[in-house]
Amino acid sequence: MKFRLFIFLYLFCVAIQSQEKEDERLLTQLSSFLSKSYYSINLGGIFYNYGNHNLPEDYSSSSVSRNFFSGRLLLGHKLNENLAVQFGVMRPAAWFKYDNINNIGYFRSVWVNVWSLSLKKNFTIDDKWSLYGELGWANVARVGFSIDDTEIYSDAHFGEIITAFGLQYKLSDKWRLSLNGTYIPKSDTHNQPAISQASLGFEYHLQQKSKEKALKQAANPYFFPRNIIQISYGNGGIGYGVNRFFGMSTKVGNFESFGIPIFWVGDVKAQHSFSITYQRTAYRSRKLFSLDWGASITGFQSELGKTNVFAFSVFPVLRFYLWRNNTFDLYTNYSIIGPTYLTKSDIDGFISGPKITYQDTMGLGVFLGKTRKYNFELRIMHYSNGNIFNRNAGVAVPIQFTLGKTF
Repeated sequence: MKFRLFIFLYLFCVAIQSQEKEDERLLTQLSSFLSKSYYSINLGGIFYNYGNHNLPEDYSSSSVSRNFFSGRLLLGHKLNENLAVQFGVMRPAAWFKYDNINNIGYFRSVWVNVWSLSLKKNFTIDDKWSLYGELGWANVARVGFSIDDTEIYSDAHFGEIITAFGLQYKLSDKWRLSLNGTYIPKSDTHNQPAISQASLGFEYHLQQKSKEKALKQAANPYFFPRNIIQISYGNGGIGYGVNRFFGMSTKVGNFESFGIPIFWVGDVKAQHSFSITYQRTAYRSRKLFSLDWGASITGFQSELGKTNVFAFSVFPVLRFYLWRNNTFDLYTNYSIIGPTYLTKSDIDGFISGPKITYQDTMGLGVFLGKTRKYNFELRIMHYSNGNIFNRNAGVAVPIQFTLGKTF
């Protein structure tokens, strides 16, 4: 619970601090909080010693399938030049699989996700090279499997120490290349082998502009809304084709994985949904990009059990402008990991997870009119906890039709 509360407060503080600028023209300048932040993407091999020793005595697998390719994504905030706090996730590209259990054709996967909160300490070698050490807490969530209603490998959810070390090369004030090693010790209590990862990656550090440069960049004819209020409605009768396409789960003939893997679907389906959303611009580029923060209240009714659920969310929004002309501005937006409180858990018999979860949205919209006072948007939504917990069936909200007003 403390971990979830920290993430909620972290993002909420970013949102509040992003509104501190009194001069609207300085939206082209980062807030003091964001100017000390960075993100890191690392790709490499993940290793864990799953085997027959993890299965009950009466069960064994003739072989296993291992996909070692994995990734680790981190968001960091610098407390000082050499000390930072990091929040991140590590997972394989494909789950570990036991093949042909007991030689009768059972194939079962073990899912493991690791979310972490840690401190990173840099040790400078010279003006280009540095070493770092990382120490923190890992949230390990494992989904096991059953055969014929008999639990063979149990689910698990526990906290463990995470350590990492690495070598970094500074390309510029913004970019650093990294060689990394990450380790989580085994847990005999939870029948979980140790997890280790070796990876290559980079860090991108946000940089503050001078006030003069920010004001010069702000002097342009392009519209960016300061505030938006929106009302949305969706109905499951329209189907979940868009959700499935962007979740790469559209069925085309015998092919069941057609689409683009950039969003999620969910086992719980929302038959009706209604949202009220407020968004405020925190940062913008000269023409093509803005970072917004928002809050929303969404009510939806589940498709199967007709269960009524309310969701209260705060979230970041990445907005990319695709086409600007004299009468409208066309954009797409993407929001991820918006801390959310649901009034129901485990909806309609699906193990959708606890009431504390995340909201993700993706949309395509326009600002209309000479002064861009009006807004129309098509949006899909998703609620899940990102496998922080082993209960994570997720909720899919199909296309919402959205009307908005800027001010």
